[in-house]
Amino acid sequence: MKERLIELEVRMAFQEQTIQQLNEAVTSQQAQIDRLAKELAMLKSHLTGLAPSLVIPQEEEKPPPHY
Repeated sequence: MKERLIELEVRMAFQEQTIQQLNEAVTSQQAQIDRLAKELAMLKSHLTGLAPSLVIPQEEEKPPPHY
């Protein structure tokens, strides 16, 4: 019984470590996604400023004639 309890405690410790590593990875990825979203918004804004006539809002796009 004591061996089984020790085995469960060891497993739990490894699981806690794994959960912490996964949490760090997800947090890092979310920070990267946030940074990339900001960069994309800045690029869109910059492109709109350079050539506003070339930027077509999505709601104005018409489907191709074959639809």
